[in-house]
Amino acid sequence: MSRTLFVNIYVNQDVDVTVVGAGPVGLVLAAELALSGVTVQVLERRAEPDKAMKAGSINVPTAGALDRRGLLSAAEQVQRELLERMGSFARMADDRQPDGGRRAPESRFTGHFAGMILDADLVDWSDADLAAHAAVAAARMVPQRELEELLAAHVARLGVPVHRGVEVTALEDTGDGVLVGTTAGPVRTWWLVGCDGGHSTVRRLAGIDFPGTDPELTGHLAVADIADPEKLANGWAWSTRGAYRYGPQPGRVVTVEFDHAPADRNTPVTLEDVQASLRRVSGTDVTLTALRGGATRWSDNARQAAAYRSGRVLLAGDAAHVHSPFGGQGLNLGVGDAMNLGWKLGAVVAEWAPEGLLDTYDAERRPVGAWVLDWTRAQAGVMRGDAKSAALRAVLGDLLSTGDGTTYAVKKISGVTQRIELPGDHPLVGRYVPDLWLKDGSRLADHGHGGGFLLLDRTPDGAFARLAAAWAGRVTSMTDDQATPTGVLVRPDGVVAWASDTTDTTAATGLEAALHRWAGAPSSSPEHKPVD
Repeated sequence: MSRTLFVNIYVNQDVDVTVVGAGPVGLVLAAELALSGVTVQVLERRAEPDKAMKAGSINVPTAGALDRRGLLSAAEQVQRELLERMGSFARMADDRQPDGGRRAPESRFTGHFAGMILDADLVDWSDADLAAHAAVAAARMVPQRELEELLAAHVARLGVPVHRGVEVTALEDTGDGVLVGTTAGPVRTWWLVGCDGGHSTVRRLAGIDFPGTDPELTGHLAVADIADPEKLANGWAWSTRGAYRYGPQPGRVVTVEFDHAPADRNTPVTLEDVQASLRRVSGTDVTLTALRGGATRWSDNARQAAAYRSGRVLLAGDAAHVHSPFGGQGLNLGVGDAMNLGWKLGAVVAEWAPEGLLDTYDAERRPVGAWVLDWTRAQAGVMRGDAKSAALRAVLGDLLSTGDGTTYAVKKISGVTQRIELPGDHPLVGRYVPDLWLKDGSRLADHGHGGGFLLLDRTPDGAFARLAAAWAGRVTSMTDDQATPTGVLVRPDGVVAWASDTTDTTAATGLEAALHRWAGAPSSSPEHKPVD
């Protein structure tokens, strides 16, 4: 296919990649592609950003991704503002707390498992996995809506066009590109990525199967004005009809009904829908007077795409996997997809990596997605209102009231234990890069704002950096005082590709192999050269 692409969307554009979906996943992917030097555009069927309330926090890998791209300060500001709102809510709720005490909002985010809040005071914060990522602790409580606003500004600064009100209607993979039919006219692009949600049009048109388990419950999430909030318990509460949570932000309510799946996921959620559900599960006649922003309806439908790639069409985020929102894993799973795919697709388009690199996207992300599906399925089973589930919940509650149990759950939820199976026996390989401080007071992550690979060289003579100089333009090297690890190579998605505690020939050989494997053929100039 000719490098000249004809795109009839408002203006003519020449693009290498078209991303469908302007949610957080699509925006992260578009930004990573732009940083890779390829041209990209985003198509979004909604005319305006989605105002519906969704995920309320991000995990460590997501916060780390923001950190490496220079967005940590903005995320920290979002958390500060959220904690202030939560603090106001906590003060208003003081007269309803059994102990009558005033509890400040917890800045160390823990989350919950099946509605059982994990006590931050029980967590061993000195645990090596948690302590290794302390730098992003103040950027974890970032709701999805605010994250999307932050990412939209990031994409705009990178000059990526986002075309709203444009819906995909057809696609044809021609082998050397993709012909895309849209409501704004035809698009011809080299690659197409569906980040368009659980009902993905791209996935359906590409003919990719979506196997999994059917929904059995109905949930609602909303922020509402409540005439008589004193009728609700503060926190999670269960009944034979279901479960609900009030808080931690003012007016935030979550309901879960276990006796039916949603009759229609696509119709807008009304004030009457949320109130009726809340009354059923709470057993009260609580009255909601208004909804603030969009409310959402969800279920425990759990599915994973049979393939994350079909030819020149790829999937990321909810287009590749769906599940219940228990534990807030979906947003983070999608961002992880985008970070993993972004640099790899950028490398293939720029022709310094072979197309086979894209096979590692499915191989690396599928196991993480499968784990999240099972993690949410387990919570749905524990949360049910029947006697067996209640008994199981009591047993788990005992385990989660211990330091070891709480620390284990927090580590799983936070994502600090995630690991990709990569060659190499160093304990850092395959993990997200920890906080690695340099002698100038910066961290390794501070040098990743422009994307690309990062190499930390702590050899006395800068031997690792000299070796990596052949990959100039793809690898940024920082030399530091001698210490362990003596060398760390970090991929653009934050995953450690190689690490060593020695400076011998074996270490250098391992680094060179990792560079060839992930950074393509050597290039003596900043310009990417095609792989032979």
